[in-house]
Amino acid sequence: MAKEVAGLIKLQIKGGAANPAPPVGPALGAKGVNIMEFCKQFNARTQDKMGKVTPVVITVYSDKSFDFVLKTPPAAVQIVDQTKIKKGSSEPNRVKVGNISWDQIRTIAEDKMPDMNCFVVDSAMKMVAGTARSMGVTVKGGVAPKTK
Repeated sequence: MAKEVAGLIKLQIKGGAANPAPPVGPALGAKGVNIMEFCKQFNARTQDKMGKVTPVVITVYSDKSFDFVLKTPPAAVQIVDQTKIKKGSSEPNRVKVGNISWDQIRTIAEDKMPDMNCFVVDSAMKMVAGTARSMGVTVKGGVAPKTK
């Protein structure tokens, strides 16, 4: 028989760095989850993503057990990594902070495809390019992909 779901918790934690301090501890403690058990499992599964922000969706069951699914890092974090900027612009329509090429956008879009709500890479590229523009990063290079 299937377990009854008591709730979902969505967090963004740096890979390999989960600890009982906020935001992890209070979020899991409110649902009655064993915080240290989650931290051990999360850190073990994110050893290869050390220091990168990793979204996680935790499903908590009525018997206080849990499962979790790791997602790909947010597009904004990947854009910051690709362009080597410190942060996005405070006024993206006026102050530009960096440049990104369509090839770099394609690599980010292909990485994010499982977590995005689109079916073709061209659509995902347009979404990532929009994120870049809203951060004050200029998209350089060839023309935008054509979608039907």
